[in-house]
Parts: sequence; C-alpha cells; structure tokens
Amino acid sequence: MASSLCLNSCAAVPGAAKQILSSLILLHKFPSSLGHKYCISKTSASLSVPITDKKEIRSTDLVALEYADLNLTDKISQELGHVRIRQHVNPLSSSFSVPAPVPNWDEVFKDPTLPLMVDIGSGKCKKHFSGSGRLLLWLAKQNPDSQNYLGLEIRAKLVKRAEFWVKELALSNVHFMFANAAVSFKQLVSTYPGRLALVSILCPDPHFKKRHHKRRVVQTPLVNSILTRLMPEGKVFIQSDVVEVAEDMRKQFDEESGVLQHIDTVDPSVLCDNEGWLLNNPMGIRTEREIHAEIEGAKIYRRLYQKRKGY
Repeated sequence: MASSLCLNSCAAVPGAAKQILSSLILLHKFPSSLGHKYCISKTSASLSVPITDKKEIRSTDLVALEYADLNLTDKISQELGHVRIRQHVNPLSSSFSVPAPVPNWDEVFKDPTLPLMVDIGSGKCKKHFSGSGRLLLWLAKQNPDSQNYLGLEIRAKLVKRAEFWVKELALSNVHFMFANAAVSFKQLVSTYPGRLALVSILCPDPHFKKRHHKRRVVQTPLVNSILTRLMPEGKVFIQSDVVEVAEDMRKQFDEESGVLQHIDTVDPSVLCDNEGWLLNNPMGIRTEREIHAEIEGAKIYRRLYQKRKGY
C-alpha cells in the first residue's frame, strides 16, 4: 500500500518538502538499517505531513514532494479522465510524419522575444521517460519574465494534460505541443521570434532493439537543426538512465566539437566523473524519471554542451 501524504502543507514550504524527500530517498536506499522494508513509522507533525505507519513508499509520492510547490490539483482526473498512454511510440509511423502547425507565437507566449528552452519529449511516462511536463512547469514558474519554455511531445494525451496544468497555474511563458520533434523541430524554432537558448533531451525512448535504433530521437538531422538554430553560448542538455542511449546521444554531440564544447571545459568548477558524465543535474530540480530511476538504484548519465562563440 502507498503512503498517505498531505502535500498542500509541503507546497507552502518547499524547502521542508525537499528535506522530507531526502529522508524518504535514504529510507529507500538503506531499508535494512531500519528493520523493515521501504516504510516509515513516524509522523512529521511539525510540517503537517502525516505519513501512515508502516506503509510502502511509492516513487510517485516522491515526485509529488519534489514538485510540491506546483500544487497541482486532482481536477485533472475529472476534466480529462485517466490519462493512459503507450510507453513506446514509433516516430517513423506515417501518422507522425506531418509537421505540426506553427502556432501564433504572440498568442502562445506573453513575450515571444524571450530566450526559448525547448524540451523534446516533455510529456513522458514513468517507465522510460522524463516526466509529465512538470519540469517545464516548474522552470516556467521560477522564471516568469526571463525565459519561455516549449515542450514537444509525441503523445497527444500528455500534451492535453500538460496544457491543462498550464491553465491551472496561469502561466504565460510555457506551452506544450503535440509534435514529432524529428519532423517539426526545425520549422518551429526557425519561426520563433526570440533566440533558442537551451534544448533538453531527457531520458528519451530507448528503443532497445537494434533494428529500432533508427526510431531514437537523436539522429543527425535533428542534431544539425539544433546546432543551426542554437544561439552562441546556448546549451544542449542530454540525459538518460540507460547507458546505451546516453552513449549514443553523447557520441553524436561529441562529434560536433568544432561547434560545441562540454560545460566542464568552459567552467572547470562543474564536476564530472572519470568518464565525463555530469555528477549533478544542472536544471535545479530532478525530472520525474530521475526520481523513479534513482529509487530503482539506476545511475543517471548526463552531458551539458555549450555552443562556441562566433557560431
């Protein structure tokens, strides 16, 4: 059974919520020292976050705590119903071959001249993907007047849910689109009035079978489109908990060393392991998939690139 968590009080004190989150993660990582499996036996009365005695902790509870300050309501289930999605989608299918229509950027964003972050695959489910749009929602809430955020997602139901949350939070600097990035990215970013400051590709669909590798989102045409539109000193952030996928993405961006340089060569204070993977998430908050993966004991493989000046 799952823990019963009262998250509204945590939303008012997100720092405290993060402390509880850290404690919960420790319980997951070191359950044997507690004498029972994945459970909590006390109530945090000082934070008004009651946790039912001896209940198994779900990673979804940890996600809710990580994003507690968004305070997303349960109305989504009433408005849209249960959002059931397919974990694996074939982006080469003819149904995804039509480019997404270019929106009226003046209607999408309050100020369409702000620098833009594009997250490719922003809706993603928990099995192999980064989240349900919460990352961009959180970033947009933190930076309402300095940056715009665009989420491209190939699963229409997830886009609908994310857009519902945008309206719930009354945010005017974030937008989600149903789009196949391989087909639509170039056209969309080329029409955006502002500059492209950051592209993130976080825990994309791994497509494990070799014959399906061509379905992976990071392919040469997309890499070229990103590099062409990215502003000087703009960044590309890639991440996966599947080492084969991370290495595949890394290989393609490492090959562009004439245009890109890894962030630790720009800022020596950025820490990497012996293999060159970032030790910390530079976004300021973890994705939903990161939380799920860490609970399962997986390692997160990250790289952050910066476009050289003059390109």
